[in-house]
Parts: sequence; C-alpha cells; structure tokens
Amino acid sequence: MSYIQQKFNKKSQRTEFLIPLLNILSDSFSVFLAFITAYWIRFYFAPFVNLIPFEGVIPPISGYIKLALIVIPVWLLIFQSRKMFRPKRIVFIFDEFFLIGRLATFGIIFSFGLIFFYRVFPYSRVVFVMVWLLSIIFITIGRYLILKYEKTLYNRGRGLKDTIIAGNNQTALDIFNKFSKHKYAGFNITGYVDDNAGNDFLPKNLRLGSYGDLVNVIQKNNIETVLVAIPSSEHDKLFDLMKAAEGENVEFLMVPDFLEVITSSVRVQEVDGIPLLKIKSIPMNIWNRIMKRIFDFIFALSVMLLTSPLFILLSALVKFTSKGPVFYKQERLSMTGRKFQMIKFRSMVTDAEKETGAVYVKKGDSRYTPIGEILRKYSLDELPQFINVLKGDMSIVGPRPEREHFINLFKNKIPKYLERHRIKCGITGWAQVNGLRGSDSSIEKRIEYDIYYIEHWSIIFDLKIIIKTIKEMFFSKAAY
Repeated sequence: MSYIQQKFNKKSQRTEFLIPLLNILSDSFSVFLAFITAYWIRFYFAPFVNLIPFEGVIPPISGYIKLALIVIPVWLLIFQSRKMFRPKRIVFIFDEFFLIGRLATFGIIFSFGLIFFYRVFPYSRVVFVMVWLLSIIFITIGRYLILKYEKTLYNRGRGLKDTIIAGNNQTALDIFNKFSKHKYAGFNITGYVDDNAGNDFLPKNLRLGSYGDLVNVIQKNNIETVLVAIPSSEHDKLFDLMKAAEGENVEFLMVPDFLEVITSSVRVQEVDGIPLLKIKSIPMNIWNRIMKRIFDFIFALSVMLLTSPLFILLSALVKFTSKGPVFYKQERLSMTGRKFQMIKFRSMVTDAEKETGAVYVKKGDSRYTPIGEILRKYSLDELPQFINVLKGDMSIVGPRPEREHFINLFKNKIPKYLERHRIKCGITGWAQVNGLRGSDSSIEKRIEYDIYYIEHWSIIFDLKIIIKTIKEMFFSKAAY
C-alpha cells in the first residue's frame, strides 16, 4: 500500500485537525482580548488611571482593534514556527507557560515595530506592556482548557492513535503498562512485534508477528505509531524496520533504554584542537548552588510562615493522639554522604523498628498512629523538613535522603546508586512526582529519575517539580 493509497485512522485524524484548530482560535481570541482589556485598564479602570495618570484625549479603541487584527496573524506564525499548534498529548502546562512567554515577547516586539513606522495613531506604550502580560495569561488559560479537553477525549478512547510496540523486553513492558493505564498519552496499543516469540514480558496473545511482519501488521491494523523498544545493542534492527516501512504513513517513536538515558547528557568540547567527550560532569557549578540555596531558603521560609497555623494544629494532634514526641528524627545521608537528623511529624508508634530493624513503610502498616496514615497520605508528615531546608541540611527538590543501612545495601547492587548523592537531598524529587515512592516502586527506576534530575537541573525544573508535587499531594493514590 503506497503513501497516497493508505487509509488513515479517522478517529485520530479528527483530533489531529480539531485540537490545532481550537488552539489557533483560542490564541487569536486571547491576543484580541488582551488588546481590548489592556485598552480598558489603561484608559477607563480608575485605580490604574489614578496610579498612572493619562493626559490628553483618550484615543479611540478602533486604532487598537485594527492593530490587533494586523498582528494576530503574525503572532500565529511565530507560534507555528515553534510547532505550537500540534496536539500535545503529554505536556505540562508549566513548560508551555514559559514558551508562550518567550513567543509573546517576539510578538510584542513586532507590534512595537509596527507603531514605530506608523505614527499617525497615538498608541500608548503602557497598553503594549499590558498586552504582553495579558496575552501570556490569556493564551496559557486557553491552552490549559484545551489540553484538559484533549486529555478527556483520550481518556474516553476518542482520538487515540492505533499503536504497536516493536520489542519484547522490560522497556516494552514498562511502556505497555504505562500507556495502557494512562490513555491521556493518546496511544491505543493493539499489540507488538518481536523475533523472540519465547520472551515472556508482554502477553503472548498480543503478539502480532515478527519484525519481518511489520509492514503487514501496519497495513492490516491501520497502525499510525510504532513505539520502538529495542535495546541499544540491537539498534541495527531499527534501521531494518524503518527501511521495511518506507512508504507507509506511520511514525516511529524510540523509547531509550537505561544505557541511553544515562548517556544522554554526553557533551562534546574541544581543548587545543583535541575533541573530548564529557561523559560525566559536576551537576551544578558554584553559582548554580548559590542560586538554588537562595531559592530554597526563601521558599522554605515562606512555606513555614504560611503554614504555621497548620503546623501548630498537627503538632497538637500528634501529641494528643499517641504517646511519644511530636517529631520523629532519623539519621539520613545527604550530599557526599554527609549525615544529618531529618525531622518529620511522627506518624508511627515509638520504637516502630525495635523488633524489625530498618524496613520500608508498607501500605496498611500496623505501626501507624491514629492520624499517621492521613499524615503520610497527604505528605503532611514531611512539613517539618522545611526546617531541615532552612538549616541547610536539605533542598526543596532533590533525590530523597536515605538511611545508611539501605545505602550500604544498594550501592553495590544497583548501578550508579551513589550518583544520587552528588547533590543535596530534597523534600520532593523527580522520581516522587512520577509515582516512584514507597516500597512498591522500583529502586532502579528511582535511580534513573534521580540521575536524570541531576543531569538536567534548573530552577525552572525545580518549579515544575514543586507544582507537580502539590498536585500529587491532593490527587495521588500512591502515597502511604
């Protein structure tokens, strides 16, 4: 079946058309609304006019409407240049917000350029500053609502892309479980192809054939996406698969295995004409550490002040519902193995590990105090750790601190386990907001996420994790 003759999956194609159209309409309306609102605030909103008085005759709104109609197509072209009108499927609105801010800046610069050459109409620069701010807010709100609508469609089974997996290994099983459970990713996994029929990772009843059957499987099942989960040692098979699928209107998405994840941060640098591959670097330079420490201190102090009534209430509840101290202190190891006393609200009976020794907390643990399970479920027991942050023992975001017993247990069993101690430990982390917490989660997976965070750290990344943490506190079912 040729590229032209191939029939497309209509349920997915409608979504591919609808979502970009909604984004275009929403962005256009948002920019137009930003111009109208900014005009009204500048010239008619009394508190603002009193703050920044305007002298002279108020210009007619028609001039701003005409300008808005001229610049909107240009703004859309700027957004299209960054592929902002594609269905997002999986995206975090916080990432979208900063990209919208950058693109809106280019858009407002263009608008300033227009009024520089067109001086017949008395445009207010204050209005343009407000247009810039309001457009970012309005566009973000519009895109957030569309994103929620898009995810609702996927969760209802509408607009999903019929997808197969190429491979049958642990990576293939991980993505199968993930995307089968979370339909909002936009994939409808119908089966897999693999040369090793004896592998027992994926269900045998979902095997659609071998790699050699790929084209027939694509055509027969009207497949739109192939998720490639082939190990890095067998990447020659990837080229064979893509060669076989030439002419088929199907996209290939490669899922990196662990080796590729940990080497994804390789950088090339040149010293006196000699190329060098930097395969391991210092996570943060001194200025980044200073910036992170300042952010941690200000954020922790703000949280402690805002939650002080809750802090007092929880202290009283812990004290009066069970015998023992309000706080539970435990020795943990942080950056470079430095020991410190981590503080938590006590959620278990005193001497909970006297008979068992060091063990992880389990769901329905009998050692909980009357309010202990609630404290754990909503992570309220972690609140005193902001004291650790103020003292400099911990950071807001980072790999979770671990006990020396477990470090000694895992450091020789799990590759790169000690890499997580290259930065200060945190109250929350990239692994935790991705559902990897508690004794039921894979330690190996947690390490992968911790290393990814270390290699890709930024203040923006920290803010993203903090926002996701707040969301997880109220909606996650994984905490216990």
